[in-house]
Amino acid sequence: MGIGRRRLLQQSGLAMCGASSSGWFPLLANQVLQNHGTPPRACILLWMSGGPSQMETFDPKPDHENGGPGAAIQTSVPGIEISENLPKLAGEMQELAVIRSMSTKEGDHSRATYFLRTGYLPQGPIRYPTMGSFLAKELARESSDLPPYISINPFRGVSSDAWSPGFLGPAWSPLIVTGENREEAPAVFEVRNLRSAEAIPESRIAKRLNVLNSLEDRFLRNRPDAPGTSHRQAYQSAVRMMSSRSVRAFDLDEESASLRESYGRSAFGQGCLLARRLVESGVPFVEVSLGGPDGGGGAGWDTHAENFSAVSSLCGVLDPAWSTLMRDLRERGMLESTLVVWMGEFGRTPLINESAGRDHWPGSWSAVVGGGGIRGGQVYGSTAADGVEIQDNPMNAPQLLATICGGLGIDSATTNFSNVGRPIPLADHDAEPVSALLR
Repeated sequence: MGIGRRRLLQQSGLAMCGASSSGWFPLLANQVLQNHGTPPRACILLWMSGGPSQMETFDPKPDHENGGPGAAIQTSVPGIEISENLPKLAGEMQELAVIRSMSTKEGDHSRATYFLRTGYLPQGPIRYPTMGSFLAKELARESSDLPPYISINPFRGVSSDAWSPGFLGPAWSPLIVTGENREEAPAVFEVRNLRSAEAIPESRIAKRLNVLNSLEDRFLRNRPDAPGTSHRQAYQSAVRMMSSRSVRAFDLDEESASLRESYGRSAFGQGCLLARRLVESGVPFVEVSLGGPDGGGGAGWDTHAENFSAVSSLCGVLDPAWSTLMRDLRERGMLESTLVVWMGEFGRTPLINESAGRDHWPGSWSAVVGGGGIRGGQVYGSTAADGVEIQDNPMNAPQLLATICGGLGIDSATTNFSNVGRPIPLADHDAEPVSALLR
């Protein structure tokens, strides 16, 4: 399926060359619709490093002592309540599907992060690719000058392999973009080494690239294997990006001051705005990590102590950014084709510990999907009144990834050959997308 999609996009002749604050994207989207019926799909992952508490976000328990001091509020969908920490997002519930029955056996940050991001447990010699890599490979648009997978402010301290392209090779590695918070203005982002040194003229750069190409030609003639080809493809993509006008997508100053303020000034808020601009410019997979109350990196959702104040601070960053992202995508006609996923590696214990915190809890927690091919305005699965047991429709990590694939129009049984020659499906064997969540 992925190959057919890429060929279709290549034949469309679309060249997404730059940021879109001037209204050209709706025209371009209409052209795609006229030519092929549906616009190219993309995914934005909002990754919550450390494992967010489900009770202070999407599965509040105000009538039980395990629920703590927080209250639940009504959303735009009658009968669905979420935590008072997310008042703006409550108004977007018609676009979202809350999964309250996530369950795995992995309570260690490293293993759980790897599992949720790849769909496989770390084992043996196989190097599994992260979802950004394998989804980007399926959705990549050959007309785009930007990398197909961009990661904004990732915290890779607990498991660097969870951000690895694995056996897919360097061509599907994420481009890492870091954001810097500023006191008096919205955060700014930097793509390292994007511009060549001023002291080196373009003619000399061209000669150096010609030398590199000749050396790689000689190397690949004798070793025409996937790693070498992927390495060359990665370099060619980097050079292509450096010389493209598409890099204007990283210039957030092209957006209105009011919109930037609506997303929030933090690195996470501005990262969500950047994610929208990147998707608009042809990037099929973008992830934005939130791990600190300042909207930056870290594992701030790991709330073993003072859980309630910590989660409140984090949600103060999350709520305006995510709600504005949903509205912005909808107003630009992009929400139907852009799947937004919110999750961390696990949840937090229903029981409150002696430090007013919640500990690691993989048994029953929440994730959220919306936009794209998702049927919003619903809750899938439920937990008991105390939050400990799942009452219905348990969902594991491979099922979630299969459902994400389904929302993107990808067959989750699609295989890639691993570094040991085994065909590996995108979602583990027997994992089926949950049809109730898909349109």
